[in-house]
Amino acid sequence: MTPAPLPQLFKGIALFTPGGDLVYCIDQTKQNRWHLQLCLTLKEVLGLLEPPHFLVPCYTATIDRWQHSRTGKLEVAAELYPLVRRHRTLLSAIFQTSDQTWKEVSTPEEACDPIVLNTYRHQFPALWKNHDLVLRVESQGTSLAPKWNVSIDRPAVSSLARLEPSVPLSVPSVSFPANEGYVLRLFVSGHSAATERTLKQLHALLEQYLPSLYTLKVIDVLKHPEQAEADQISATPTLMRVWPQPVRRIVGELNDMNQVLQLLGTQPGGLGTEV
Repeated sequence: MTPAPLPQLFKGIALFTPGGDLVYCIDQTKQNRWHLQLCLTLKEVLGLLEPPHFLVPCYTATIDRWQHSRTGKLEVAAELYPLVRRHRTLLSAIFQTSDQTWKEVSTPEEACDPIVLNTYRHQFPALWKNHDLVLRVESQGTSLAPKWNVSIDRPAVSSLARLEPSVPLSVPSVSFPANEGYVLRLFVSGHSAATERTLKQLHALLEQYLPSLYTLKVIDVLKHPEQAEADQISATPTLMRVWPQPVRRIVGELNDMNQVLQLLGTQPGGLGTEV
């Protein structure tokens, strides 16, 4: 599938993790606070206790495409830091440029010393794991919301990749506010036929009834008991709406689509328990 063409003029910013995950933006307004926003996205998607600001600038790459005021010629400046050198091909794919376009810039020794960076590993262990995450973040005015579906476990990623784009569901019509981002967590126990069935049904529902801006993170409590404990998960499956707040959840099989839609909606008295 050929990717959609990018705007002629834009600024792109990419933020990697030590494990190789990627969040990035393509912004025509060229605002200057994207690094902070991408750190916040990693915090939410990976369930971190705080934004990993220490990744900037060591694990970043930026590209700027602008039109020369005098010649009218399209100019491109693309820079990356040594720690993301191995990701040139991926950067070239998402920003639609060539590997040779990327120029390596010197690393601030005091900030990017491997020994210093490694001191964060015990506090942010998820950043040193690879979750097959490539996430484009969109700006909607002043709000920030991931646009892709994300799963934290490889089996769940492969399951979602095989899903049909639309599965007909018999559910009532519910209105959701435009331009709102949803952050959801689905806690499951292992990878089974029941888990895959739940994923397929939930994915189809989200694709059909939510705006395009949402993140779904699937967490296997057998592999990530610390996350289950942090979110006070007592049974699986549990679907949690992290954003918009207040936090709400459904515990048990997700067979009642009315419950799921009310959890996602903003109607007063929607089902789910506030945390």
